[in-house]
Formats: sequence, structure tokens, C-alpha cells
Amino acid sequence: PYTPLLRVAPRRQRIYSPHMAAIVLGVLGLAMLVLIVIAFTGVRVVQQYEEGVVFRLGKVKRTVRTPGLTRIIPFGIDRMVKVNKQIVTMPVPAQDGITKDNVSVRVDAVVYFRVIDPIKAIVNVQNYSYAVSQVAQTSLRSVIGRSDMDQLLSNREEVNAELRSIIDEPTEGPWGVKIE
Repeated sequence: PYTPLLRVAPRRQRIYSPHMAAIVLGVLGLAMLVLIVIAFTGVRVVQQYEEGVVFRLGKVKRTVRTPGLTRIIPFGIDRMVKVNKQIVTMPVPAQDGITKDNVSVRVDAVVYFRVIDPIKAIVNVQNYSYAVSQVAQTSLRSVIGRSDMDQLLSNREEVNAELRSIIDEPTEGPWGVKIE
């Protein structure tokens, strides 16, 4: 008899469950849904007047997120803190003081400031708004104590310039806050 050189193995029949396709599509659909949810939980909006400081596992990333849509890694890996870059108007509560010529006065003020370096404002000081308020109050009392009553009344621009420079010294460099 004749024997072929190639032997062909009989084909095995593949057994498909009638629900196999539905199960595979269900698993793929669930995986796609999970990926979409993960993608959308990491999307953040930074407004035009803000900048975002991102912390990855507690360490600050040196690139600041600019206005618009931005993505972070969700679920506790990345955390974004938004910093307002607008000028803030903060009233300084009235301060009682005694001038150089021993006159008791009560002086209040207004401080205008804005954040110029969001990373320094978030990392180097716990609450930059409160810190600016405290520095302004202390500086106001100091300027009152070094000035005469006549100087406070007649040279307000000079007193304001001195007060601005005193407040700006500890805030601009280390805190990233500029006194206007």
C-alpha cells in the first residue's frame, strides 16, 4: 500500500459555549469602563487666575500646572493644591501703639499682596495668608513705635513705603508672596 509522506492529523473540534462570547465582551467592557473612570478621575481644571502645585507621594514636583485642563495620577499618588494668583486685599486690624513722642494712637491698615511663587507659598509656610496678616500687624506696631505723631499724620507715603518694605522682606523671598 501507499503511505503518504505527510501525515495529516485529524482536526479537533473546538467546543464553544454559547455564552463564551458574551462573557468575553462583558470582561472587555468592564475593563474599558475601569480605564475610562481612571482617566477621568485624574483630570483637573486649573482656572486662569490659579496655578497648581502637584505633590507626588508627598514630594513636590518642580513644574507648576498652568491654567487649563491638566492630568494627575489619581488614587493618592498625586495631589494638586491650587494657588490663587490674584491680588488679595487684607485688612489689618486696628493696632494700638505709642509713638516715639509718647502719644497713644490706634492705627489700621490694608495690605495688598499676591503669590508670585506658588511652590514657596505652599511648601515654605503653612498658611501664607495668615502669616502675611501676622507680619503686617507686627510691622505696623513697629512702625508706630518708631514714628512721631506728626510724621504719622503728615508723611503717610513715607510711612507706607517703610511698612511695605518691612512686610515684603520676610514674605517675598522665602514665602513667594509679593506685597503690592
